[in-house]
Amino acid sequence: MSQAPARGLANPATPAPSIPYRLKFETIRGCGGDIQLRSLLDRQQFYDPLGEAEREGISCAAWPIFGLLWPSSRVLAHVMLTLELGGKRILELGCGLGLASLVVHRRGGNITASDCHPLAADFLLENLKLNHLPAMKYQTGNWSRHNPLLGRFDLIIGSDVLYDRGQPQALSQFIDLHAQPDGEVLIVDPDRGNRVSFSRKMDSLGYSHTETRIAMLPGAGGPYKGRLLRYLKVKTL
Repeated sequence: MSQAPARGLANPATPAPSIPYRLKFETIRGCGGDIQLRSLLDRQQFYDPLGEAEREGISCAAWPIFGLLWPSSRVLAHVMLTLELGGKRILELGCGLGLASLVVHRRGGNITASDCHPLAADFLLENLKLNHLPAMKYQTGNWSRHNPLLGRFDLIIGSDVLYDRGQPQALSQFIDLHAQPDGEVLIVDPDRGNRVSFSRKMDSLGYSHTETRIAMLPGAGGPYKGRLLRYLKVKTL
């Protein structure tokens, strides 16, 4: 299991001139204390000289998605503030910038961040350093591939992970491979059209589910339209 800060050190306050994409730094509030976040400047960024993203099935148009802070990520991070962590082993799917993982990590939770983007671990490293946080576990997580090193988790979380038509099938199968038999799944979804299909896939795998509507972003973030989806494996006798 790799840890983000083991992947090279750089000064997060002064990005190296050789970085071929533009960055921004912002302060995120409403997460139980300010979090400093380094992200891509906008969606016009792209850099894949070795074809690493392409091999993971990430197109040039989708390449910058991981490096932007999306509203659903803020909602999920806020949910993590009051979550009972206990001794739970937690996995964040498609973590991107890893805001929810940073909140859990700061609270002392046992969190593993995962993403299939080749730069996700590097961005997570810089954001850990910006917030003076220790090492965090990170694993590559491509939902269409088996990852035997990942293991199983008591809680699996994700935000805005159902933006593509093929994701309900791939994601539900991936979750079932890596959830404990009595595990819980929490997904924040901004009312994407694939939500119903995903819930049907989870139902076929033996998960019950509930939905909670969310109308506001945390803090003074403004309106939000979406739902918190909660899935639990149905116990059989």
